[in-house]
Amino acid sequence: MFDKMSERLRSTKIGIRSATAVVFCLLTGLFAATGINWTGISAAQDFAASHQASAAPIVRESFAPLAEKLAPSVVNVKVTKVQAAGLAQGQGPSIPMDEFFKRFFGDNFRMPQQRPVQGAGSGVIISADGYILTNNHVVDRAQEVTVTLVDRPDFKAEIVGRDPKTDLAILKIAATKDLPAAKMGDSDQLRVGDWVIAIGNPFGLSHTVTSGIVSAKGRIIGAGPYDDFIQTDASINPGNSGGPLFNMNGEVVGINTAIVPNGQGIGFAIPVNTAKPLIPQLVKTGKVTRGYIGVNIQSISAEIAKAMKLEDEKGALVADVIPGGPAEQAGIQRGDVIIAFNGKIVKNSHDLPSLVAATPVGGKATATVLRNGKKQDIPVKVAELPADEGSIESSAEPARGKWGLQLQDITPDTARQLGLESDQGVLVTGVEPGSPAEEASIARGDIILEVNRKPVKTVKELLKEIEKAKGDNSLLLLAQRGQSRRFVALSALRQ
Repeated sequence: MFDKMSERLRSTKIGIRSATAVVFCLLTGLFAATGINWTGISAAQDFAASHQASAAPIVRESFAPLAEKLAPSVVNVKVTKVQAAGLAQGQGPSIPMDEFFKRFFGDNFRMPQQRPVQGAGSGVIISADGYILTNNHVVDRAQEVTVTLVDRPDFKAEIVGRDPKTDLAILKIAATKDLPAAKMGDSDQLRVGDWVIAIGNPFGLSHTVTSGIVSAKGRIIGAGPYDDFIQTDASINPGNSGGPLFNMNGEVVGINTAIVPNGQGIGFAIPVNTAKPLIPQLVKTGKVTRGYIGVNIQSISAEIAKAMKLEDEKGALVADVIPGGPAEQAGIQRGDVIIAFNGKIVKNSHDLPSLVAATPVGGKATATVLRNGKKQDIPVKVAELPADEGSIESSAEPARGKWGLQLQDITPDTARQLGLESDQGVLVTGVEPGSPAEEASIARGDIILEVNRKPVKTVKELLKEIEKAKGDNSLLLLAQRGQSRRFVALSALRQ
């Protein structure tokens, strides 16, 4: 028993000595480590320090000096409009109150037919003698416009000119002395990621300053034929409309005009380069005169490019030529692909309207087109854009094969029902669900005028052309809906 206790004691001493040795080795290693040259960490620290020293600062220390300098050129715009009485914004007519009030005030009582409605927006001074740039929708149908400057009394403003197509308007105030006009910049020089400042009157909070970056350029938001918006995450809210978007040089690069109601950090501004050539016209004549050649165009999808045997999807496809218009007189034809106008590249159908509109009325231009795969230049004289551009029971053929079209000949009686000028084309009376025709947005009531560039006047002719394309997996149609014509490519979904 005594021997066993002695042996346990010896074992415990050995364990203590071993543990002590381990601890001693660890301490020795840590002490020695303090003298090691940690090349990896040192190099990384040196790189970070040198990079920080050489790189340009990413964030400005403060926007305050710039905001103080620019604020006097920004104005608040208050508008009084007339709205029909009994109408609430976004609603239909309210319950008539005439009968209710007649019970108390007699038969001679009449509810007011119109009532004043207040609105607000923003603007920017563009000349020392009192011209102000804003949005058309801010002053549209205004009865009275009042402009408020920083630390100055209110001014009554005159609406000098409006352009609904670009949503721009010019106001004029009778200034008693030179006003602080903003400097116009070059919106083409903006880059995605550049800092910008918005100053305006959101929710009636005058001269509110917000900042952000350019999130994107060339945005199309469905506002009109000349969409080309700057997208920014600088906070823009109701009341900012018409106010300026500045770059870091203090230059106007955009006019804030739209927001995404359900989004955050998504606002849109009209590029100042869109506004600059229009301002002289608005000041001088009150309106904008634009060039016009008389074509209906559309973009080229991958399916259409394949069906027309085009190398790529670039250009604007002529879906129709206006009878008697400059394009028809010049020899431009339906199916031509306009790839350049006056030497400027036309990447898609969105590019062409702006190029044509900017061409002086009465001047000559050159349209470069692809026709049957061959390029040619066509001289065209530019005219002035007109001010305003813009149920059948039958026994029908059943849906045919893989395309899913239900068709009918257009008789003189059918043409009268549809309000058509002629009996050319084939009427679509039905579209098979899930078919290529439905996928291509062909709808009941559309009129098919061509199949694979061949005119068709009857169902028989149309089916004959389809039969010729029996082995193809695509079909190119020219379809008319209302007064609009467009090319549509059908892609086979099944055999």
